[in-house]
Amino acid sequence: MISRPHLSVVVPAYNEQDRLPASLERIDAYLREQGIESEILVVDDGSSDRTAALAEEFFRERRGRVVSLAENSGKGAAVRCGVFESQGRWVLMTDADLSAPIEEYLKLATTARDDDADIVIASRGLQDSQIEVHQAWPRETMGKTFNVLIRGMTGLPFRDTQCGFKLMDRKRVLPLFEKMVIDRFAFDIELLFLAVRYGLNVREIPIVWRNEPDSRVSILTDPANMLWDVVRVRWRFRTGGYNPGDRSIL
Repeated sequence: MISRPHLSVVVPAYNEQDRLPASLERIDAYLREQGIESEILVVDDGSSDRTAALAEEFFRERRGRVVSLAENSGKGAAVRCGVFESQGRWVLMTDADLSAPIEEYLKLATTARDDDADIVIASRGLQDSQIEVHQAWPRETMGKTFNVLIRGMTGLPFRDTQCGFKLMDRKRVLPLFEKMVIDRFAFDIELLFLAVRYGLNVREIPIVWRNEPDSRVSILTDPANMLWDVVRVRWRFRTGGYNPGDRSIL
């Protein structure tokens, strides 16, 4: 009988055949070195390349599996699927490019334990964050401006909602993911918005981060789409679409 893993590592992937194999090797090596009972889930978001095939090949000898979406549905849809499919006590979401090194997991896990946190989010925006490779100036400026707008629109206090490295107590966040509807990049904001509104303990901590230039976020179209999704989240909450009177997750 296979025991339940302590940690599920969810890796959303869209056309990541060039980066994914090395990232999976690094994640697997780290988890083995640390002795963490774990599983790795690659959620293939309708890739048109060999992302799923390469991941399947990797998992022939490791604990993990591939979950494939029939068509490209967005990072939010992929992460949501991964959380539903996960079996671990904790779920770590990480990008396929490992811009946040997998070794930073220890910082998140320590904070979750010491602060009894339900969600720990990695941040590039805190004073002690170590940005070793910066994004190009227009993209970095866009990200900072976007964060100011998001904090104003949602009341969230976090300096970086979009870093793709988050540790979550699966039992506590699963009811949130069941309510979520945002399929693309604003799903992080939806998750944190609901977590705060439902009283979950969310902690933001500084990490090491190294930009990978092949970003899937379009500087021309995605910011406007994300802001529109934030408006949708606020409206849905105000009109009862998330059933805000339901306190069952507390």
